[in-house]
Amino acid sequence: MDISEFVKFAKATIDFVADYNETLRNRNVLPDVEPGYLSKLLPEQAPQKSEKWQKVLEDVEQYIMPGVSLKLFFS
Repeated sequence: MDISEFVKFAKATIDFVADYNETLRNRNVLPDVEPGYLSKLLPEQAPQKSEKWQKVLEDVEQYIMPGVSLKLFFS
């Protein structure tokens, strides 16, 4: 990743966090997934080639965020 890509990724990450904060009221306080859901979605082997950072952020939103508890943030 060159410096230009790094800057784009950093800005996209900040946008991701800002969008998350903006959508807190629309998110479930408690996860609507079962414990262990994520392990079923993960590949058995690590990828041989890295993914683009855009795909990583999409995966965070699609796969990880459904298991996040907002209760932790407000306790």
